[in-house]
Order: sequence, then C-alpha cells, then structure tokens
Amino acid sequence: MSGSVRVHVVDPSAYTPPYDHALCRALAAAGAAVELYTSRFAFGAVAPAEGYERREVFYRAATRLSGARARRAVKLAEHVPDMLRYRRLARTADVVHFQWLAVQHLDGHLLPSGRSPAGAHRPLVLTAHDLLPREPRPGQRAAQRRLYDRFDAIVVHSEHGRRRLTEQLGVDPALVHVIPHGAFEHLAADPPARPAPPFDTDRPVVLCFGLMRPYKGIDLLLEAWREIDDAELWIAGMPRMNLAPLIAAASGNVRFVPRFIGDQELPAFFRRADLVVLPYREIDQSGVLFTALAFGKPLLLSDAGGFPEIAATGAARVFPAGDASALGRELRELLGDPSALAAMAGRARAAAAGPFSWGVVAGRTLALYEALRREDPAR
Repeated sequence: MSGSVRVHVVDPSAYTPPYDHALCRALAAAGAAVELYTSRFAFGAVAPAEGYERREVFYRAATRLSGARARRAVKLAEHVPDMLRYRRLARTADVVHFQWLAVQHLDGHLLPSGRSPAGAHRPLVLTAHDLLPREPRPGQRAAQRRLYDRFDAIVVHSEHGRRRLTEQLGVDPALVHVIPHGAFEHLAADPPARPAPPFDTDRPVVLCFGLMRPYKGIDLLLEAWREIDDAELWIAGMPRMNLAPLIAAASGNVRFVPRFIGDQELPAFFRRADLVVLPYREIDQSGVLFTALAFGKPLLLSDAGGFPEIAATGAARVFPAGDASALGRELRELLGDPSALAAMAGRARAAAAGPFSWGVVAGRTLALYEALRREDPAR
C-alpha cells in the first residue's frame, strides 16, 4: 500500500460499515494509505475492502456470540484491552480518525497519543455521526461532551450539527468542521443479477427504511397514511422498538419487513421505491437519506436537524417535524404529481454526483488532515 499520508479509520463496534467502506475507499483513491480498524459485523457480510486494508481487531470474542445480551457483556469486558491494543497499533498512523466511541466514560482515557514515536504531531479526529447518544445511559451524554475536548477536530455532516455543537454544547468552534455525508454509490452500482423487488405491486411505493426507533416517527407516518389508498407503504429495517401496536394499527396497504436488510437485498427496495420518506422527530443527518440520493430517489423529510440543507438541493421536500397532518398532505400531493417526483429524482442524482460525491468528501477530509498536521499544538 502506498500513499502520502497514513490514515487509520477506526469504528470499533462496526456501527456504520457502509460509511466506513465508502470513506476508506475514497481516501485511498485520493492517494492516502488507509487502514480500517473495526470488528466483525454481526448482521451479515460487508463490502470487500477496495484500496485499503480492513483489520478486525476489536471484540473478537463478542462478535462470535449470537445473543445480544451475552454479546454486550463480553464486548464490555473486551473493550479496555482492545482499545489499549489499538493504541499500540496507532503508532504507525499519521492521522487517527474515529467514527464511533461507544464507552464514553472510559474512551477519553484510552485514545492513542497525539504524538508519533518520533515526536511528530498525530491528529486525532472524530466524526460525530450522532452529536449525543439518542438513548443514553446515566452520565453518557455528559461523558460524550467531555470526549469532544480530547480531539483535534470534530467532523459533522451539517451546518445544523456545527451550530448545535458550538452554540448548545459549547464546543470550541475552531474544532468543528462541516464535511458532508457522501451518497452511497457503491450500494447503487448494478450487480451482475438484480434482486427482484420484495413485493409485487403495480401501485406507487413509498419506502421508509432503516433501523426502527421511536425518534424516527414511524407512528406519525402511519397516522398520515390512513387516508392514502392508491399506493403502498413499505417499512423495512431491524426493529429497536415494540412494533406490535404499529402493525395492529396499520392499514392493508402497509407492508412491514421487520429485520436487518443487508447490502445485497437493499437495492431491490430502493430501486422499486417511487418516494423515500424519513419522518424523523430529531436527527443530524441520515445514511438512509444518502442511500436514497445514490439511487436517484426523491425524498420527503421532516425539517429536523440537517434535513433542510438537503431539501435546498431540490431533491427533497420537508414538512414540520412531528406534524402528521402536514406529512399526509405532502404525501398526497407528491404521489399525485409524477412530474414533481421526476424532477426531484433528477436533482437527487445531481446531488449524489456533485456535492455529496465521495470524491468531494475525500478531498475535504484529506485537506482537513493536512491542515491539522501543520498545526502542531505544541509549537
């Protein structure tokens, strides 16, 4: 492997394999020498490494277990020794870029040194995919805030994220850098054989995709859907909540797929969708959104977090977060206007190929690395 800067991308829990893969591949294509340090993904296969090295050094015992409770207990036992092992491995890096840190109370004490063995400045970077834990354990949010101060730079995916970190959480503005999330074009690439759609229907399809959690507003979506009978709503993804009341209340033109959907199956859902809807109550940005852009799909989004910044491209419309009536009106209007959907789809493809391409993301990320390496805080 060759490259001008040696980058370690670190996602100990393998929380975001598609993002990790896309970022590492793009950084490598831009000339960096990239190694991804992570763990085995517990729910299925991940994309093979392209141009970078993938090293599964975290939680090697935990990821072999099938039960979630046992896996969590063993993972916690492995966390400190694995972080200390990685701290030794980090000696070969010029930049260490963490994607997630899951044990915030401890991780600030377990990070690698900001100096190489030769004494050179080694920047530590963190991408704040979630600005604060969404379902926190006691003390976890405060620990996350303290953790930010241990890094040379924090990457956020929206201006909303920058404002929240600096104005609400008091993070030094000089530490916070907006670099957009990239559109997952590797998921949208044509495979040798396209999987068939999960259901056979001639009606328009609205897709709500991803991990199912209360903050994602699935209940609001089902309320808004009650007056729509000329389309199908597909709600697909692994549940992290009790779905029984929602399934019981859903109309006959709603289809649930309550399980993990891997990269091989995912394209069939997005290719068939006429509209992707994300009715979140709160968010910064969403990987599902950038999957939809990669497939050139129009989006209907709540106005939470950084979503209006995507709507500004023309690829999406927004409605007030938490307003089921407004969501219903937008659904009816868009489903009744194929020309509007087609125009939005074109803008989605343009956004994916332009400002949200991984080439742009990699270029801005490498520029940040180089600026940080020049700004040695000890000088």
